[in-house]
Amino acid sequence: MTDSRRRVLLKLSGEAFADPDLGYGTDPATVKRVAAEIAEAHATGVEVAIVVGGGNIFRGVSQASRGMDPASADHMGMLATVINGIGLQDALEKAGVVTRVQTAISMRQIAEPYIRLKAIRHLEKNRAVIFAAGTGNPFFTTDTAAALRAVEIDADAVLKASKVAGIYSEDPRANPDAVLLKELSFRDFIERDLRVMDTTAITMSREHDIPVVVFDMTKPGNIVKAVVGEDIGTLVHGDDSDDQ
Repeated sequence: MTDSRRRVLLKLSGEAFADPDLGYGTDPATVKRVAAEIAEAHATGVEVAIVVGGGNIFRGVSQASRGMDPASADHMGMLATVINGIGLQDALEKAGVVTRVQTAISMRQIAEPYIRLKAIRHLEKNRAVIFAAGTGNPFFTTDTAAALRAVEIDADAVLKASKVAGIYSEDPRANPDAVLLKELSFRDFIERDLRVMDTTAITMSREHDIPVVVFDMTKPGNIVKAVVGEDIGTLVHGDDSDDQ
């Protein structure tokens, strides 16, 4: 970064936008709340870039498991992320945040193509930037897209918004005695085979020394806390042993 301002990459799953009763689709109230929290954090001077998923509309992995060509299924999933990106842009603009959507798959009538230096310039001009359509390639998750974009824009952290308080020693749904881990190294994450985030994304973050924070976005106020850098959720980062 060229100055001392904090720049973060916020990863939002598509499921986070889903109707809570149906489990899919888009819940306008949830999108509005998320946008309001991002706007509040953005007002503090933090530069905010966002990667959105599309699982509330279409999940490529699940369709591929039912016989659809995996590449075709992934392309449909990428288009679902664009729908979410445009919806979030609308909510952010209404919350007072000038926002641009950039897509890894060209669709100039509704969004800008992804151009790294242009995205950085938007951030420097105090605009939020939403990255949609994943990496533009099949077989890569939006977690990986988030790590990739974070590296490209020189973000200070990747913030993965989830529906749990952070990373646990075990699946808390299967074991109620699972312990919340406040901090662990990238190496620990990989060796424990934790599934909270795609391993490719964690490996990329590790190689470029970008810390990852996993936190619960369903609790009001947590998005603001994560974006401004408060101690929240689980911090995954490097340690001295990584270089030994």
